[in-house]
Amino acid sequence: MSNALAKPVRAATAGKVSSSAAGRSSLASNGPNFQLRPLQVTWEMTPACNGKSALARGARSVRDKKEFSTAEAFHLIEEVAAMHVPLLVLTGGDPLQRPDLFPIVEFAARRSVRTSLTLPPTARLHAETVAELKAHGLMRLALWMNGSTAALDDAYWKAAGAHKRTLDAIGFCQDVELPVQINTLVARRNFHDIDPMIELLARLDVALWNVFFLVPANRDQATDLLTAEEHEVVFAKLYAASRRVHFQIKTTEGQHYQRYLLQQRSRESRGDLTESEAITCAPKGVNDGKGFVFINHEGEVYPSRFLPLSAGNVTREPLAKLFGDSPLFVSLRDSSQLKGKCGRCEMRNVCGGSRARAYAMTGDLFAEDPCCVYVPPQKS
Repeated sequence: MSNALAKPVRAATAGKVSSSAAGRSSLASNGPNFQLRPLQVTWEMTPACNGKSALARGARSVRDKKEFSTAEAFHLIEEVAAMHVPLLVLTGGDPLQRPDLFPIVEFAARRSVRTSLTLPPTARLHAETVAELKAHGLMRLALWMNGSTAALDDAYWKAAGAHKRTLDAIGFCQDVELPVQINTLVARRNFHDIDPMIELLARLDVALWNVFFLVPANRDQATDLLTAEEHEVVFAKLYAASRRVHFQIKTTEGQHYQRYLLQQRSRESRGDLTESEAITCAPKGVNDGKGFVFINHEGEVYPSRFLPLSAGNVTREPLAKLFGDSPLFVSLRDSSQLKGKCGRCEMRNVCGGSRARAYAMTGDLFAEDPCCVYVPPQKS
């Protein structure tokens, strides 16, 4: 599934960020444990994908001539290795359309870069392919499943048989003991399907469920966006599931789930842990600009695959410099720039709201996340 951004907007000219006097010192607001390196780098190997997913952004049926060469891919991996990034995610489009996929996976493994591969429900994936990917050093395979039934899942991909191909792929991975991650985009069309998805994934014995919350790419998609109250309903289901299922649950563009978790833990402590104390001991949240980097097939570097503001291009500047010094990333790490409820929220360093969703809905990178129901207490 491609989330390619057709025309990157340079953040330096977007009028929404500033490299304030805080500059590098803005990192201090993130506490002494903040590490100036991404926790995850996601690289879009190719935008090419034969499917016609309702989720795709900028997908095309053929590969782009501007894609990285194998040598450029190796250089990017060396940069990731030098930064000691914990996880490299290879995605698309359909990465299986690149004939150098296996050498790239092997190159990363030899440099001790933990690598995950994300695939759409492609007909190119066979049992032999999965076995070879693991043999070359792949750490995990991530698959998209946007419904617990074939009718719901296939409708997302606009292709009959997509759901079955994903189920088959899970079986291929289990045969060779390759951990499986399932990605699900939660929106209005599958809001009712959360509980069935949880039960299905529990039966399938997956390792991780990554729940993506919609960031509208256009006005048509905005009608599929959940309300703030509906986000809370999903959070409650995820939290309840996390206490009984064996697989890990994480969110993408659902940063306010961290706020929900803190509130629940404070309530369940029976007075032993106040909300303020829970915030103090909570880890800093991973947000757009904090711990995550998305690199498209042309080398443009974004704080999120859903935020069309580029910090620069890795073919011209080192990734470490773009992540550490670009005005876009520096500004995003400065929580004092947040506005509205997000700016007043005592949990802004743990959560911070989805900067991608705020930008998509308002055009302001630092506006409050419109899908958060929480109202911070007024300061006396």
